[in-house]
Amino acid sequence: MASDEYTPPAVWTWNKESGGRFASINRPIAGPTHDAELPVGEHPLQLYSLATPNGVKVTVMLEELLAAGHAGAEYDAWLIDINRGDQFGSGFVAINPNSKIPALLDRSASPPQRVFESGSILLYLAEKFGAFLPEAPAERTEALSWLFWQMGSAPYLGGGFGHFYRYAPTRLEYPIDRFAMETKRQLDVLDRRLAEQPYLAGSEYSIADIAVWPWYGALVKGLVYDAAEFLSVHEYENVIRWTDAIAARPAAQRGRLVNKVWGQKQLKERHAASDLDALVDG
Repeated sequence: MASDEYTPPAVWTWNKESGGRFASINRPIAGPTHDAELPVGEHPLQLYSLATPNGVKVTVMLEELLAAGHAGAEYDAWLIDINRGDQFGSGFVAINPNSKIPALLDRSASPPQRVFESGSILLYLAEKFGAFLPEAPAERTEALSWLFWQMGSAPYLGGGFGHFYRYAPTRLEYPIDRFAMETKRQLDVLDRRLAEQPYLAGSEYSIADIAVWPWYGALVKGLVYDAAEFLSVHEYENVIRWTDAIAARPAAQRGRLVNKVWGQKQLKERHAASDLDALVDG
């Protein structure tokens, strides 16, 4: 055993920050850390989020619904700054006890309906508006399989590869190799499927694509983790084709800007369609 190898204690205790970019907000207990009411706008749907890949899923879905003519999908999008710990405020924890963005409150329901976990929000909205989820049983099942594939796979990409390659205080060979291998396997899974069909559920664009695109589309375009060359993402031609097709959709272009507070184009909050018009057209 190497002299500097970590030996786990018999019982783990939380006695220091875990290190890395998000160490100050990581903790082994749930519940709120402070009292903070959430703001409420005029629309039925109230979204509390940030433009991470998980947050982008929901804003793309909402913009797609509006583009398809579903006026009831109008929404207010409020910023939850996870670096500041907003997700641990009492109001947010009441909507999502897991303290992760995004979280949705549907005030058109009585009583208002909370929805948390990004995949659950996509499914809730698809069923509420009857859109972006195929009606035929076989295609619907395929869409849901890929939706849940993404929910199960993303922790390996974000919390695994992304953390150890980009955010961990020390780069270690074993975890980077382990999660790079798994990330490339996932990309190969997608590439093989997209060689067969234009979209994940088949011929229809669905919530499966909306869920997967902000993660793996961003990865193959070098928009997350600065790892495109490291992972040789050019190998996945079908994923790149699919990514470009979704990126060309006006609703996807709009949705990826909502609750965005970095880069050249930012929109901290969204309360009307006009909030996005100048950013997208500019």
